Amino acid sequence: MTTSSSERGVSLGMPQLPAPAYPDDVRARLEADAREVVARYPDSRSALLPLLHLVQAEEGHVTRTGMQFCADVLGLTTAEVTAVATFYTMYRRKPSGDYQVGVCTNTLCAVMGGDAIFEELQEHLGVGNGETTGDGKVTLEHIECNAACDYAPVVMVNWEFFDNQTPDSAKRLVDDLRAGRDVAPTRGARLCTFKETARILAGFPDERPGAVEEGGSAGPASLVGLRLAKGETAPARVVHPRDGGPHDEQQDRTAHHPSSAEHLSSHDAPQDSSASDPAHPAGPVAEEGE
Repeated sequence: MTTSSSERGVSLGMPQLPAPAYPDDVRARLEADAREVVARYPDSRSALLPLLHLVQAEEGHVTRTGMQFCADVLGLTTAEVTAVATFYTMYRRKPSGDYQVGVCTNTLCAVMGGDAIFEELQEHLGVGNGETTGDGKVTLEHIECNAACDYAPVVMVNWEFFDNQTPDSAKRLVDDLRAGRDVAPTRGARLCTFKETARILAGFPDERPGAVEEGGSAGPASLVGLRLAKGETAPARVVHPRDGGPHDEQQDRTAHHPSSAEHLSSHDAPQDSSASDPAHPAGPVAEEGE
């Protein structure tokens, strides 16, 4: 005896219709931009990543129409384009907010307070992972690593760094984003929308006055190893040690207090972390057996 697909709980459904085309004026504009992008590469298919950013800049996420456009321009199949667009998390597959707020919840950021930040932001914004606020301003997501462990816990907004965060500083950050206030990251130019960021990542100039000059550089915590390699004297501590750790009077006098030049964002909380604040939601954690 055989069973039908419906009896087995399998729904074959109807074949998906072809992706709708861009309006003629939009396609003409994108084709002109695409030619400029493709001309940078000796092999046209190497332009796929920036072209995906280009179509993401148009609609705020990579749509089936955008993938079909990339396939047409580069002479690829839609399957080849889809394989790339779905592999990289920087390409959005559904509508999202003007500001992508990513909280690192990988090991170091998590134990330093990243998990607490993410949980409080979900409650504060009333959204879950990958969801967008009702006003369309903020999409919240957890990120496995922001590659800034020396400033844990770290939050990124449209790929710009906000270092040494706490739940309170992160909530102020998203409140300012939703209110339309100017927000400057720790390192780099002031924020622009996700669509504008995507166009910059496609390789087009940042046309905001002064934005290029605002670009930041590595902070003191990132440069410690380089300075030691050059034979320079070991710098003072960037973050205070945990209570009860190696901590003598001389170290107290030389403890480093970041200046405004080192922490360019008013949303940073350089000392108020689980490494320095016993009242922080994430710690500090007692040694095993205590």
